[in-house]
Amino acid sequence: MSDRTLTEAPAPASSRHVDAGDEGYSKDLKSRHINMIAIGGAIGTGLFLGAGGRLAGAGPSLAIAYAVCGVFAFFVVRALGELVIYRPSSGAFVSYAREFMGEKGAYTAGWLYFLNWSTTTVADITAAATYAHFWSMFTDVPQWVLAFIALAVVLTANLISVKYFGEMEFWFSLVKVAALVIFLIVGIWLVATSHEIGGHTPGFSSITDNGGLFPSGVLPMLLVIQGVVFAYASVELCGVAAGETENPEKIMPKAINSIMWRVGLFYVGSVVLLALLLPYTEYSSDQSPFVTVFDKLGVPGAAGIMNLVVLTAALSSLNSGLYSTGRILRSMSLAGSAPKFTGVMNKGKVPYGGVLFTAAFGVAGVGLNAWMPGEAFEIVLNLASIGILGTWAMVMICSLFFWHRAENGLVERPSYRLPWAPYTQIVTLVFLVTVLVLMWCDGGVGRTTVMFLPAIAAALVGGWFLVRRRVAELAAGRD
Repeated sequence: MSDRTLTEAPAPASSRHVDAGDEGYSKDLKSRHINMIAIGGAIGTGLFLGAGGRLAGAGPSLAIAYAVCGVFAFFVVRALGELVIYRPSSGAFVSYAREFMGEKGAYTAGWLYFLNWSTTTVADITAAATYAHFWSMFTDVPQWVLAFIALAVVLTANLISVKYFGEMEFWFSLVKVAALVIFLIVGIWLVATSHEIGGHTPGFSSITDNGGLFPSGVLPMLLVIQGVVFAYASVELCGVAAGETENPEKIMPKAINSIMWRVGLFYVGSVVLLALLLPYTEYSSDQSPFVTVFDKLGVPGAAGIMNLVVLTAALSSLNSGLYSTGRILRSMSLAGSAPKFTGVMNKGKVPYGGVLFTAAFGVAGVGLNAWMPGEAFEIVLNLASIGILGTWAMVMICSLFFWHRAENGLVERPSYRLPWAPYTQIVTLVFLVTVLVLMWCDGGVGRTTVMFLPAIAAALVGGWFLVRRRVAELAAGRD
């Protein structure tokens, strides 16, 4: 199967879905923006901060977990890429759900995605404020002030134009990539030269002398998969950005295909290096594993530099969340399944209503973080996991419907395709259900999060009964 992008013959007119939410956008995102957005979506705080605790729990087998989850993340974004080439849309999977599953499908996909990013926004601004307190100049500044500053800066860039969003995300991603490249170069040199780190000589002995690949058995590696999945939770962002890109049929395949080797190099490669440099017992959830390595090396200022990188990752996630939910909410608003004001655009052709709606949850999150105990706050943040699992599932279901229609001759698949369909979609959906089971088996916050599922389902059903009349009226008007 070739991945070359060819000029596609137009699909039958009857198969071409028209989404009102696709109109009115500027095509200001260039190839360099899309490539960096794809990188930024695949590299976040899940690696920079979360890998430490996961290494401590699962040991070197964490690299296997990252590799497995990376494969399924690639399947999801590859499926979305095929749909994007078929019909670029700023509504992305919401628009495709509308075409292949009807308005109920679009409604469900959109609000699950909003659930993910609205709760993630709370985490991002809180994390940014916490990281800023690392430096003495910000120590005496109240956390809520720093959180508001972070939100205001990123929100302003999002509201001006998509070009400002693209530039901000380009530089955010560049910082993250540069930090990882430097770490990989230094780490390989340390292993190759057997340079001592904190009294320990790096090499395979770091693994073999400390319990091997599975120091605590296979089960910890399986349980940590639920957390690893959410480290990839922004890979679908490049599909949303396609609607504001010139020539997406040329840019998107290259950007999406590169995600696979980036995952292998940055995620799996970094974790393997971390395991070779120090015994897994040296890492903890309280500190970035990269900071741990540089601290034990005695590199002055390493903690401050890595803290800046982690802060950048949090701001990048906030930037992405505001951007993507703004576009998704507009697609839903113009179909009647989201508030009317979320569909309004400003002079910069930005759906500012949806962006502000998401930002409002971030503002509420500052107070939530101050008033609620830590575990309760973690439960709220874990709701994001349900949102991303639902979003990935909707992407694969849409892809499955698309494949079925193509088999019946109703649409034409582009040359850029999800390989091994329909088995790829089915296996990925089974994997996502498995992640839910693992969350339940892990107990604690994970089990509590799964217990929220009936409440989320009830809220979705109740919300649908509130909007269904308006959805039907708008659909009738389009027909």
